[in-house]
Amino acid sequence: MSGSVGGVSDYGALGIAISSSATVRANLDTLTAQVSTGLVANDYAGLGTAASVSISINPLLAQQQTWQSNIDAATASMSVTQTAMTQIQSIATDFYAQLNNLNGLDGSEIDSVSAAARQALQQVAGLLDTTDGSGNYVFAGQDSGNPPVPSPDAILSSGFYTQIDAAVGTLSVQGASATAAATLSIASSNATGTSPFSTYMSQSAAALAAAAPAARVGAEASVTVGLSASANTFVTSTGSSTTGSYMRDLMRALATIGSLSSGQASDPNFAALVQDTRISLDGATTAMSADAGVLGTLQSGLADTKTSIQGMSAALTTQLSSTQDVDQAEAISKLQLTQTQLQASYQVIATLNGLSLAKFLPSA
Repeated sequence: MSGSVGGVSDYGALGIAISSSATVRANLDTLTAQVSTGLVANDYAGLGTAASVSISINPLLAQQQTWQSNIDAATASMSVTQTAMTQIQSIATDFYAQLNNLNGLDGSEIDSVSAAARQALQQVAGLLDTTDGSGNYVFAGQDSGNPPVPSPDAILSSGFYTQIDAAVGTLSVQGASATAAATLSIASSNATGTSPFSTYMSQSAAALAAAAPAARVGAEASVTVGLSASANTFVTSTGSSTTGSYMRDLMRALATIGSLSSGQASDPNFAALVQDTRISLDGATTAMSADAGVLGTLQSGLADTKTSIQGMSAALTTQLSSTQDVDQAEAISKLQLTQTQLQASYQVIATLNGLSLAKFLPSA
């Protein structure tokens, strides 16, 4: 026989108390998880009607984070490229200045300038193999895993240099115009054994431009990241003596100067070849500066783009936070109150569990 108190079965009351306690316990578990994670729920179902907001915003934030990462990588690569370009430009302008006086130098001085040019050619070849922090070759285009100049230290024994050296060696026989034309043809060549560049970089300028590496920095926006070792990226080389590539023109000039010797100082063709080389270097330095300038402008634009993306991300994060994140102070307060409620429910259950009808009957 079950007892009753005030018309309520003690067993019925116990069941109600246990059910109520279970509800309080579930609330406590939810609040404990919220305080621990800082989130309203660990899945979309727990967000209720706010789930649609979270579902739409989270992919946008992930996409924007990808764009920011792309911008950071592109900016770092551009900075490395600009540093190398500054050194290459310095070499070009230095030898352009030296060519002003080369015709007036004696034999030993010509040999000294020639030796310096050969050393500079090796230096330029090495700079074209510059890598960024990720180990990518910044002048290699989409073939960034391989050096654009496979053997920079051996450039003086390459077909590129030895063929130019041989052409310059026939200056007295061929004349300045024919010699300059020969060196121009050699420097323009993509033929194996002549081109100092990798197979990938020994393509036409049009092919390299069409495959220029770019970074995605927006839903429909991408930016060209680097410069090419063997072809101009943004500008066109002009002048009466150019391969169409300022890097090739510079390397041709250094190889030509490096092939001159003191014995040619009195050759009537010497001055004309030097003048052609000077004209070529002048165009190379101008185009080089312009290409680097465009890259710098793009780099500055990326900084502005990143700032804009960060602003949008901050706004979306705030909106997302209002649906996903809990107010920690409020959650802790509710947690403490629920813990008290749970303790009270346990006490009620213990009390009801000890009730029986016999306790309410008068003793004999």
